[in-house]
Amino acid sequence: MSRAVVFAYHNVGVRCLKVLLAQGVDVALVVTHEDNPNENIWFGSVAQVCRDYDIPFITPENPNVPEVEQRVAGLKPDFLFSFYYRNMLKATLLESAKYGAFNMHGSLLPKYRGRVPVNWAIIKGETETGATLHVMNVKPDNGPLVDQQAIPILPDDTAEEVFEKVTVAAEICLNRALPGLLNGTAQFVQQDLSLGAYFGGRKAEDGRIDWSQSITQVHNLVRAVTHPYPGAFCDTAQGRLILWRTRILQATGQAPRAALMAEHDKLIATTAQGGFLQILEAELNGQPLTTQMVSGFPGRTLLLSA
Repeated sequence: MSRAVVFAYHNVGVRCLKVLLAQGVDVALVVTHEDNPNENIWFGSVAQVCRDYDIPFITPENPNVPEVEQRVAGLKPDFLFSFYYRNMLKATLLESAKYGAFNMHGSLLPKYRGRVPVNWAIIKGETETGATLHVMNVKPDNGPLVDQQAIPILPDDTAEEVFEKVTVAAEICLNRALPGLLNGTAQFVQQDLSLGAYFGGRKAEDGRIDWSQSITQVHNLVRAVTHPYPGAFCDTAQGRLILWRTRILQATGQAPRAALMAEHDKLIATTAQGGFLQILEAELNGQPLTTQMVSGFPGRTLLLSA
């Protein structure tokens, strides 16, 4: 029986940990995170899986400290796995596993290396992403590939919907690749890093809408940062507008200015580049935005900065 130490968090951590257990891997220790009380915890709990399966787990703020490094080394693991664990692991931990350390990343590497790859793929208008199992080294997401599983991104998919598909892709990818890792027959393929780029983390302010962009770019931002994320927003003369759900009616067309209008029973937005975007769900100053509300503004219009 192969022994593993697993660093895991989030839904991908839950599902991939269960794949290891299903394939008979001895999970000697799980390293996970304490949930942040200031974060919207909309995902599954790796700690709860450990409780359910009587797996020892720890939640250090920093895993790269002698206490953790010595505990991991003392377990003499055959493998080290990282499944959506948020901290970088340094060389001492990576080198503690006899047959290597492996990470599950939420994109089709080498595309979208780095942080929040699902959100970035949507913002950039990708029609496909997936999950990649790769060799871990001290540089993020650049080790040789073990396996990949692609999933489609549909035009109106939100980040949560895409992440649900990426979670399944990660489970399929690991379940398929694991036997080869365990019996030593897995084939590794070097990444061509010129085919992708590294992306950093995102914060709430990055959801600010630039109304000088195209309708498609605005729509992609909305679906990339909608619930459970803070939302795409802008500040208007009437207060802060947050868009939660949109639909492209026409990607191009004449538009004299960036504005949101009430037309019959629909809310329609335009950008400085033209086109028409239906606003399916939004709020203004914390209140649901309605056609009646916009109809009360001068010219039945809410002007948007561009």
